[in-house]
Amino acid sequence: MVILMSKKEHWEQIYTERKPSQVSWYQSGPYLSLSLIELSHLKPTDSIIDVGGGASTLIDSLLLGGYTNISVLDISSQSLEHAKKRLGDQARQVKWLVSDITEFTPEESYLLWHDRAVFHFLTDAEDRKKYINTMRQSVPAGGHIIIAAFSIGGPEKCSGLEIVQYDADKLKNEFGNKFKLLKTINETHITPNNAEQNFTYYHFLRL
Repeated sequence: MVILMSKKEHWEQIYTERKPSQVSWYQSGPYLSLSLIELSHLKPTDSIIDVGGGASTLIDSLLLGGYTNISVLDISSQSLEHAKKRLGDQARQVKWLVSDITEFTPEESYLLWHDRAVFHFLTDAEDRKKYINTMRQSVPAGGHIIIAAFSIGGPEKCSGLEIVQYDADKLKNEFGNKFKLLKTINETHITPNNAEQNFTYYHFLRL
């Protein structure tokens, strides 16, 4: 009999068995994300949420940049523990949220929503609707959304899971007319095993 793991169990296992620097999405520095965040012209006190941020080093760079109102959400509590341990005392400056994004109920609004490599895991249309509805509730008009997803022709799976590939038109159709696409940037991400993964970063304005 095959026993299927839940999404949470899957990601907890990943971060229990591997170091953050060993997962395929590891980046030594989140340079494209930071460049798009800079283009958003946020104030240091503006609210930011990193969806699926896990053990990413984006949080380190944001704290270094003087941002003081940061939340990190991930389905895996183990991934967040890696980040907290790395940050030490600085971890107290961050709001840590353990939740599946499709089940998340926001208690505040965010002027910047960042997601590198979460949305493309939502292969079920209903899950994508839940994600987008949460994003609409969370980000007010004038807020910014930065999404990084596998490009058309990029990987078809990641971490043993099916994914959905996107280009600009496909993602705009998913998000609807309340989000204006401002910029796209293509990236060839090199994994720790020296494999190439084609990503595209999308910067949207909430209308």
